[in-house]
Amino acid sequence: MELDIYQVDAFSTRPFSGNPAAVCITPQGLEAALMQQIAEEMAVSETAFLNLADNNLRWFTPQAEVDLCGHGTLATAHILRQNGRLAKGDAITFHTLSGPLTATAGAQGIELDFPLLTPQMEPEAPAELLKALGLANEQVSGYGVFGAKQLVVVEDAQLVYALKPDFAVLRALPGRGVAVTAPGQDEYDCVSRYFAPWVGVNEDPVTGSAHCALATYWSARLGKHSLTAYQASTRGGVLALALRENGRVLIGGGAHTVLAGTLRL
Repeated sequence: MELDIYQVDAFSTRPFSGNPAAVCITPQGLEAALMQQIAEEMAVSETAFLNLADNNLRWFTPQAEVDLCGHGTLATAHILRQNGRLAKGDAITFHTLSGPLTATAGAQGIELDFPLLTPQMEPEAPAELLKALGLANEQVSGYGVFGAKQLVVVEDAQLVYALKPDFAVLRALPGRGVAVTAPGQDEYDCVSRYFAPWVGVNEDPVTGSAHCALATYWSARLGKHSLTAYQASTRGGVLALALRENGRVLIGGGAHTVLAGTLRL
């Protein structure tokens, strides 16, 4: 079997930045076990698999399937546009574990229509979590959960940039992923980093799905419906966020294809 495979740097317009995703587009669906093996082989945070027969889109980390992935969806739409299957101004709806997700090819990049997630804010963060992140309780101004994921708010962006979590300790705690965020600087409304050692991704470079919750939090706090977010990983990436009254958020970003090839299985 031979399959076309691509690697795309998402939420960036230049190579070696943003979040790398592998993209595999096939006429018919693949077995889940094979998709997991391919994702392990590709060894990036997520590999996206699109079945053209029904527009079913699935995402796998090297260790597990995930139910929502922003950069993998953006990367898939980018490849469809690059290959002539999605013209500028056109939209495509993917069927996913998180329901229908629409991607639109814009003039400057891809715009994703994703569900807004509302973090449930709690009185204080677990002490074990803060210790694993390298944060003191007095540095934290807010803590919440969205599904199995967690949100930690600090007031100094430099704390976000300087984080050096203990991933072995994090992995031993309950959870699926944790976003640490702060007010932004200059042109950015907020900055964040996202850690997910529970699914084999110590730090995700740019996380569209986490911004479904970050958009809700920062929109309410700043009183703004349009936000520019920066994910401050080593690679870095910029996300344009626009909240809608229908409980959705538009997440926009660029993409750059760095690899196109053939998988021989």
